[in-house]
Amino acid sequence: MVLQKIMDDLEKLGTENDQNQSVKSKKYLNITRDTGEFLFVLVKATGAKKILEIGTSNGYSTLWLASALPENGMVYTIEANPQKVAEASVNFDKAKVNSKITQLVGDVSEVLNEVPENVDFIFLDADRKTYTTLAEQLCNLLKNGGLLVCDNATSHRSELEEFIAWLNIQDNLSISLVPVGKGELLVYKGENSLKEILNA
Repeated sequence: MVLQKIMDDLEKLGTENDQNQSVKSKKYLNITRDTGEFLFVLVKATGAKKILEIGTSNGYSTLWLASALPENGMVYTIEANPQKVAEASVNFDKAKVNSKITQLVGDVSEVLNEVPENVDFIFLDADRKTYTTLAEQLCNLLKNGGLLVCDNATSHRSELEEFIAWLNIQDNLSISLVPVGKGELLVYKGENSLKEILNA
């Protein structure tokens, strides 16, 4: 019941703030509720215990991820904006999920090396123009059998074209676009890609 109230409050705050805020860096740009529910189910279904999130904002999406984890699970979440980091920390404290969340503060290119290898699950919801640059490092962090989920895959598809093109030429990645929220691109890392299997 406490978590539900926090989620409801954050959804209302996010909508009101983003409608009235003209400066992009001060917008929360949170995921939609159905995307949060989708992430929760994916984390449960994959049995993920170690998650990397790029783009904490005020912690709304992080709460969905953390709430799906077992007690010994951990979300490593990266955010460069100090104000949003502070807000997220307060929200994590209210939701009593601090023990499942490690906040990494700074530019993703500088703090990504603080994330342990072999994460089970990655959620990308940040500066889309950085994804291609980060792609190889992210895939190296993701374990075999792991899942990467990228938000805004339909709402901002043009900004993801280069990243998607890179994913498509990897022999061990299979991708699928799911029309939930603003579009979720699912990327599965395995020994063989779906494309290879279909063309065998």
